[in-house]
Amino acid sequence: MTKLITTLGARSEAELGFILPHEHIFVDFRLPEHPEHAAAQAEDVVALMSPEVEKAKARGVSAMVDCTPVGVGRRADILKVVSQATGMPIVAPTGIYREPAIPAWAHRASQSELTDWMLGELQGEIESSGVQAGWIKLSVGDDGISACEAKILRAAARAGCETNAVIGVHTMRGRVVRDQLDILEAEGYTAERFIWIHTQSDPDFDLHLEMARRGAWLEYDGIGYGNDEVYLDVIPRALDAGLADQMMLSQDRGWYDPAKPGGGEPLPFTYLSEHFLPKLRAVGVDEETIRKLTHTNPFRAFAR
Repeated sequence: MTKLITTLGARSEAELGFILPHEHIFVDFRLPEHPEHAAAQAEDVVALMSPEVEKAKARGVSAMVDCTPVGVGRRADILKVVSQATGMPIVAPTGIYREPAIPAWAHRASQSELTDWMLGELQGEIESSGVQAGWIKLSVGDDGISACEAKILRAAARAGCETNAVIGVHTMRGRVVRDQLDILEAEGYTAERFIWIHTQSDPDFDLHLEMARRGAWLEYDGIGYGNDEVYLDVIPRALDAGLADQMMLSQDRGWYDPAKPGGGEPLPFTYLSEHFLPKLRAVGVDEETIRKLTHTNPFRAFAR
C-alpha cells in the first residue's frame, strides 16, 4: 500500500484530506558558507510558525509538503518540532538546491555518493533528526543546467528509481524543464514521477501541455502572489485539456527566515482555501475536481 512518509510517520490516503504540496516552514537564502546559514533556535521557529500551521489545520489542511532542500536552509529537526507542536504531518525532502547554493561537499561528491546519500535519507533518516525524507527536491539554473546540477539530477534519478520517491524540480523556464526531464529519463526514471515545480512561471501553455503529455505533474504553486487572474485562466485551460489527473495547487508560502529579525513576517498558508478556491468555484470548477486537485493528486504524487 502506498503511504505518505511524514514527520509523524507514514499516513494512508484514508487518514488524510487536503494536502498542500508546496510550502516552507524554514528557509535561509544565505549561501551555505555563510557562518550563520540555517542557524536558529527551534523554539523560536515553533513560536512564529505554529500559529500559521494551526490556521491551515483549521481550514482543513491535513498534511503539508515542505520544499526546502539542502543549500537553502533545510532543517529536518525544526520540521519535526513544528510538526509535533501542531500535530501537522510534514513531508520532508532530500535533495540539493541549484548553483550557487550547492554546498562544497556536493561539488566534491561523485554521482554514486550522492545517490547513496539520498537513499540514506529516503530509507533511513535526515541528519540524525529521526525524520525520514519523503521525496526529492532539486533546482537547476534558469538559463541552463550546470555540470554539478546534472550530476545531482542523475543521482536523484537513481535514488528515485530505487525508492519510487517523486522528484520535484524548481523550474522557471521551459528549455530547462525539457533538458532535466531528458536527463532523468536517460537514467531510467519515469516522467510520471516528476513534478514541474512553478509551472505557472512559464507563460507558454503549449509547454505545459507538452510536459503533461510526457507524463509529468504540473504544479501551479505561487497562488497568493500577484494576480489571481493568471491562475484563473491557466488552471481551467489545463482542466479543459484533460489534465485534471496531473495537476496540483499550492502557495509557496511561509516561512521563518533566520536572516531577518525575529524570523521575519510569514505569509499565511490559508490563501488557497480562503480566497482562491472560492474564485475557482465561481468560474465553474466543480467540487469533485477541486477535491482531486487538493486531496487526491497531492497524495498520489508524493506517496510511496
